[in-house]
Amino acid sequence: MSKILVIEDESAIRRVLVKILSEENEAYQVEEAEHGAAGLDLVKKNDYDLVLCDIKMPRMDGVEVLQEARKLKPEVPFIMISGHGDLDTAVNTMRLGAFDYISKPPDLNRLLTTVRNALDRKELVVENKILKKKVSKNYEMVGKSKEIDAIKEIIDKVAPTDARVLITGENGTGKELVAHWIHQKSDRSDAPFIEVNCAAIPSELIESELFGHVKGAFTSAVKDRAGKFEAANKGTIFLDEVGDMSLSAQAKVLRALQENKISRVGTDKDIKVDVRVVAATNKDLQKEIAEGNFREDLYHRLAVILVRVPALNDRREDIPLLIEHFASKIAEEHGSSPKKFSAKAVELLKGYNWTGNIRELRNVVERLIILGGDTVSEEDVKLFASK
Repeated sequence: MSKILVIEDESAIRRVLVKILSEENEAYQVEEAEHGAAGLDLVKKNDYDLVLCDIKMPRMDGVEVLQEARKLKPEVPFIMISGHGDLDTAVNTMRLGAFDYISKPPDLNRLLTTVRNALDRKELVVENKILKKKVSKNYEMVGKSKEIDAIKEIIDKVAPTDARVLITGENGTGKELVAHWIHQKSDRSDAPFIEVNCAAIPSELIESELFGHVKGAFTSAVKDRAGKFEAANKGTIFLDEVGDMSLSAQAKVLRALQENKISRVGTDKDIKVDVRVVAATNKDLQKEIAEGNFREDLYHRLAVILVRVPALNDRREDIPLLIEHFASKIAEEHGSSPKKFSAKAVELLKGYNWTGNIRELRNVVERLIILGGDTVSEEDVKLFASK
């Protein structure tokens, strides 16, 4: 059933619209509001599939209703109702996000066609949003252990919010994968996901990398350049190995989180940014704080939600699933059929000490697929796993 709201201060026109829509389709549930303020209040409290809204109304006009509603529920289509003198305004509302407009008195065929089209579009938008929230197979978290189930549960809760997340764990455990999951299951999934490896960037360049610079800020700054925070606007920035960031850069990141503003190196001009920050580290940040290497105030800003990714040795029951997953992915990359692993081969791999975690397991699986027999055997593992 499609839920439609009619916002119109002229009672005669409002009744006509409600009657036409109710008689057109029994699946239309039509509600009404007699002025803009009342209509916006209903939009806040209810989930509508479509809103028909007059432009000229007392207390709050249709343009204001549209603008406020778009902030609250941008997926709800608006059809604006315009008098003859409101046509220019009606056209302008489409630039503000309205689906379409109809003139008074409404033409029956035009009205019903526009309503059907708007509802069809709403359905497509909702379906697309659901599909976007399904995590891409490229970033699928494989495992059924209680540790992985706990992480998945946290992600499902935190992803729809803008809460900052700090991911901890050893190298190779899949911290980047968790960050991708959070982004892809969030409302920012259509926007950029920008990764920054703080450990791989020299300390003297990290500020320029994150915040950009203006021409002449330093010797090699031959032109203005935007940084990663600007590139991630409306999306997510992933600060990997954040524990390796210089104290100077930490201070600037703290300001960006506090004020939603950054400034490029070489200028004091503020640039507003809307960025969700997800960070990761393999370091003990509490120890780094005690040693003066990491700002405690930045830690508390980043660690709104803490996610600890377990070592592979702590979730050995997931190893058979991971082997099967990697075998399938590697076969796809090589353009061949997936190789099978014998039960004894899998059991032997389950017992190894995986100091390099999932990254090491994947490398070993690929090596065994290349060097092992048609079915990877226990002997293949002993010969080629190099443990």
